[in-house]
Amino acid sequence: MPDVPGVPSAAELEQLPHAELAALLAEAYQLIGQLRARMEHLERAAGKDSSTSSRPPSSDSPYKKKPRDRSLRERGRRRPGKQPGEPGATLMLADDPDERLEFPPAACRGCGAGLAGAPVVLERRHQVTDIAPAPPPRVTGYVAQARACPCCGTVSAGVLPAHVRARASYGPEAHAQAANLACGHHIPIARAAVLPGQLGGVAVSSGWMAGVRGKTAALIGASGFGDRVRELLAQAPAVHADETPARAAGGLRYVHLACAPYLALMHTGDRSAAAIDAGGVLPGYRGILVRDGYHGYWHLAGAAHAWCAAHLLRDLKGVHDAEPGGQEWAAKMACLLLWARDTAAAARRAGQAALDPAFLDDLAACYQAAAAEGITASLFRHGTAPREGRALARRFQRYQDDILRFVTRPDLDIFTNNEAERTIRPVKVQQRSSGGCWRTLQGLADFAIVQSYLTTATRWGISKIDALRRLFNGHPWIPPALQPDG
Repeated sequence: MPDVPGVPSAAELEQLPHAELAALLAEAYQLIGQLRARMEHLERAAGKDSSTSSRPPSSDSPYKKKPRDRSLRERGRRRPGKQPGEPGATLMLADDPDERLEFPPAACRGCGAGLAGAPVVLERRHQVTDIAPAPPPRVTGYVAQARACPCCGTVSAGVLPAHVRARASYGPEAHAQAANLACGHHIPIARAAVLPGQLGGVAVSSGWMAGVRGKTAALIGASGFGDRVRELLAQAPAVHADETPARAAGGLRYVHLACAPYLALMHTGDRSAAAIDAGGVLPGYRGILVRDGYHGYWHLAGAAHAWCAAHLLRDLKGVHDAEPGGQEWAAKMACLLLWARDTAAAARRAGQAALDPAFLDDLAACYQAAAAEGITASLFRHGTAPREGRALARRFQRYQDDILRFVTRPDLDIFTNNEAERTIRPVKVQQRSSGGCWRTLQGLADFAIVQSYLTTATRWGISKIDALRRLFNGHPWIPPALQPDG
């Protein structure tokens, strides 16, 4: 064998006493075991992605080929495109077009005779709908007059509308359109500043466009929107909560979310319990709190916690994929959760408020048996896969009530926390379009306020531009109730 620095040669090993050679061999085996465990741990960590852990999809490598069964979503039975029986949508002919152009034939295609005075026997209509060029901006002059009283001589000045402040300024519609571009559709400031001039004939600067989000947030804050949403969320039977990191002012902050199907409220802070409470929704809440396994929510003892099963299914898949033969309990537990999900969904469609007690007893028994099997299967075994499998099984044992909360209220769709994850996703969209970060903490806070307003409005069927028009015209939209009637 070749000489390796620090390692005895074969000749040196032959000269060693048996006792010293045995000690050296034991030390080598111990080192091999440590290196093997370290290698297994690193391979396990490198093999994790968003389908086998709680990592976000954005962390997945774009160069790694994804297997066909990577997603936990069930493959749909419908083919892509319009489904049978759906009415579809197409551009219809207008009864009264703005302009009509006629194209008669110039000559007969049979004999070549002229057709100038011949009667029309048939017409085939075609229409082209297009966008008209941007009109010139509409400028309205506001003159504040001062008049002297003929009786006492006191001079009184007229009061201008609230939106008229500077000597020259842009109106409510220009502000609404700008906020729709920068806030509603996450267009970068420099590009958003170009579009009003191209589409509306109003040339604005990048600095003015950058200040629109702050103006929008200030108007929303003064409207009472946040207080109203907090009041309504306190009445909700279930509130979904989540948080996501966001880079701002050269550091890492978090955007926190509390939402229901027709309401959303975001705020910013760190990841502490105090920052979670700063939103003013979760402290004192007495309903069901749907969340992931983050420990920062445990101080909210007044709520009944419901863990997101989508996260748990990914954890189960990761443990099973790492050691299929030794972690069979993970597949059983995953099938059990999906069976319970389908049963609860069927009960919800049937209008049932509770499941059969016999079913709940069977579910609990199978659940406990699968968790106990997971602990037993990984007991007294070393390595990363057994250790993670044992920890996951113990987590299922310890938090059984929180994990199975969704079967106690089949009338609520609380199997996953997808409601919150979909709602908070625009944070990542905006961060990517903003060069990966917000320049200031205030900019991030303004984004959270504006996004709460626009998300809630769109869930009530109000478009973003209409909600912003109301806001800048002095009539902000406020949610009237927890959810629409009916």
